[in-house]
Amino acid sequence: MPGKKYQEAVKLVDAKKLYSPSEALELAKKTSTVKFDASIEVHCHLGIDPAKSDQAVRATLTFPHGTGKSKRIAAFVDAANEKAAEEAGADIVGGDRLIDEIASSGKIDFDVAIATPPIMAKLAKVAKVLGPKGLMPNPKSETVTTDVKKTIAELKRGKVTFKNDDTGNVHQVLGKVSFDTQKLLENFQTLLEALRKAKPSSSKGIYLQSCTISASMGPAIKVSI
Repeated sequence: MPGKKYQEAVKLVDAKKLYSPSEALELAKKTSTVKFDASIEVHCHLGIDPAKSDQAVRATLTFPHGTGKSKRIAAFVDAANEKAAEEAGADIVGGDRLIDEIASSGKIDFDVAIATPPIMAKLAKVAKVLGPKGLMPNPKSETVTTDVKKTIAELKRGKVTFKNDDTGNVHQVLGKVSFDTQKLLENFQTLLEALRKAKPSSSKGIYLQSCTISASMGPAIKVSI
């Protein structure tokens, strides 16, 4: 049974209405039911067949205002790139020794991983640890890089990777309840633009079928797109 705060928040949302993005974001902030600075999330349903590999949607974008979440970055690099990674702000830096530590402990203390091309073959040793958590560096997500400083700087500024799930939906955090609505709106527009650019050529019919916005653990608000 939903809590009292959630039930009160639901009453503020017209389930039959399509809200403008700015209205939806304002309402999401208002219907946050938790005491902490909750995330504002968007969930978009795409007109794709997720079972077909040629209709998979996966891309990167850099939000103009970040997401409000500080990412811990692990940089798997050779000795020549260790200093550059540290100076750029990577939280964990290493090569063979770091890979061995993860292989033996199975522990992960980072949110995103990057790697230089020569290290990728060595990461096979921890693929079973990183893979299930979506942390394996990948050229498609631009986390396999020859420019360590640039990649880390972009991630720190708010660069994210998004992809569809098994039901053809994309879920993405836009920012925090404490964000100004205009900043959330600009982040939302950046996401929609990136989604449209990522449309598979084999996808037919309406591509962006529906979007909802909500605060973490708040009610869903339908958005007109």
